[in-house]
Amino acid sequence: MEAVEYARMAAIEDQFWWFQALRRNMLNWLPAPTLTPLRLLDAGAGTGGWLKYVAAHRPDIQALGVEFDGQAAVWGQERCARPFVRGTINSLPFAPASFDIITSSDVLCHAGVSEAQALAEFNTALVPGGRLFLSLPAYDWLLSEHDRAVHNSRRYTEPRLRALLAAAGFRTLRSSYWNTLLFPLMVLRRKLWPSEGSDVSALPPLLDASFSRLAGWESAWLRAGVRLPFGGSILIEAIKDA
Repeated sequence: MEAVEYARMAAIEDQFWWFQALRRNMLNWLPAPTLTPLRLLDAGAGTGGWLKYVAAHRPDIQALGVEFDGQAAVWGQERCARPFVRGTINSLPFAPASFDIITSSDVLCHAGVSEAQALAEFNTALVPGGRLFLSLPAYDWLLSEHDRAVHNSRRYTEPRLRALLAAAGFRTLRSSYWNTLLFPLMVLRRKLWPSEGSDVSALPPLLDASFSRLAGWESAWLRAGVRLPFGGSILIEAIKDA
């Protein structure tokens, strides 16, 4: 992404409703604590918001991030007090079977990322039985100025994402769209009133609180096992078979 987009993200991601919903949904799907600490890699960790959230809510997890952008990695390490490694998901700088969990949000969709190569790297870096959690933007027909600003070159459907994971040696355990209740508004915004840059910008407090409440309902449904049939993003959990 451009430097300005990382700066925007660092400024608002701890409060902005969408980032909070993403982290809540991802956290709800993480494996339960085990006798030995789980090792988690956030692949494309950005400015560290997810790792900060994990540290606050799952202190049993040993987490670190890998990030391509040097300035973002510096901000991330300062913000979350977790190790950051400079690198790309096209070629992870870790030994095989280094992690129990890999998370990655809105990174596989980037123009500079090779889907097949990145998923092969994830597979190698996970232990047998390790879990991969992805959140990715939905529907190619929704590509917009926002996507161009953050260097997204593709969006996904559930069947396509499941097929990509199967080809890379993963078995999908569960998946769902999310950002469903606000999806009609998202479509109108992207198609009728597109922004000149990304949609990452602070909202009026009342509007942000309203969006957060709706996203909170969705999080409760996902936690209860409900699969949402459409939405602006897809959340998927897959396992590396032994």
